[in-house]
Amino acid sequence: MTASPSPPPRPRPRRPGPPKRFALGRGTGRPARPRGPGGRLVGAYGLLALTGLLILVFSLTLPRTFPTLDTVDSILSAQSIPAVLALAAMVPIVTGAFDLSIGYGLGLAHVMVLRLVVDEGWPWPLACLAVILGGVVVGVVNGVIVEFGRIDSFIATLGTGSMMYAVTGWITDGGRIVPGPQGLPAAFTDLYNSTLLGLPVPAFYVLALALALWLALERLPLGRYLYVVGSNPRAADLVGIPVRKYTVLAFATSGLIVGFAGVLLAAQQQLGNPSVGLDYLLPAFVGALLGSTAIKPGRPNAMGTLVAVAVLAVGLTGIAQMGAEFWTVPLFHGATLLLAVGLAGYSARRRVRTGVFAARDAPGEAPEPSP
Repeated sequence: MTASPSPPPRPRPRRPGPPKRFALGRGTGRPARPRGPGGRLVGAYGLLALTGLLILVFSLTLPRTFPTLDTVDSILSAQSIPAVLALAAMVPIVTGAFDLSIGYGLGLAHVMVLRLVVDEGWPWPLACLAVILGGVVVGVVNGVIVEFGRIDSFIATLGTGSMMYAVTGWITDGGRIVPGPQGLPAAFTDLYNSTLLGLPVPAFYVLALALALWLALERLPLGRYLYVVGSNPRAADLVGIPVRKYTVLAFATSGLIVGFAGVLLAAQQQLGNPSVGLDYLLPAFVGALLGSTAIKPGRPNAMGTLVAVAVLAVGLTGIAQMGAEFWTVPLFHGATLLLAVGLAGYSARRRVRTGVFAARDAPGEAPEPSP
């Protein structure tokens, strides 16, 4: 009898080794280089270092005019309203939306303050409160149109902004609101013109507002919900986060800050100019977008926005003291906006790649599939 053939040996199962990192989207199979602590520090604080470098360069180039207390006071005073408006633009960007009506809202708010105080005889605290609450209402309307009307935020806020500009022209009849011989109440103008600890008081408004937004976005559950809504609305809806509610809240917060900026602008200008708000629109978005590349690279954040505004302020002040032409200001803002959008997109993509690599390297956890 012939012996039956023995069954072939079973292959031994291989032990799964540690997951490997590969570069995303390149198809080369080469392991991706992890980002070391030096790279993270450069990404987070590179813009802050650039601010210090600009200060050093302009101080050496203009030793008699730039490194002075007058320059510091001028920067803190002149850049307070752009900084406030940049923080207003940042909040909807956290949720993935853009509010293009903030420049028009600024013009309407500061005109309304002067209209109520000068023409209607309202007490200035009541007029300021009414304008700030009106800004909240405008923000809620923007959020409702975007979320419930299903209209892109660019188009929706551009349309509401144009309507606000029309209302501004109707209120002023195309002219300016000029106070009478008695002028405006001193307590009202001191909102902008006074000093505290030797520094312009608007700088403290900016600092307090930035700290409040930093606390809300970085230390409270509200901020985490807003970031989730901005990064992945579908996932936020699946885990039970009310996307519409938080988006409307972001627009309402932006409107409140714009109303406050309008009060400061009225105290600074001391007359109602219907077209002045549009000059602040581009710097606000430059500061908000460029700020998403600093401190917390890849996502909008309050402290990064302040650093971005500081870079713009130092650069514009130094250029102006060097005798540059007037057209260099819009050129500087436009070029910086393009740079800010590019850097913000790059930081966001790098942050996503870093998060995927960290998930793959986590011990005892299965790597999550990338979308």
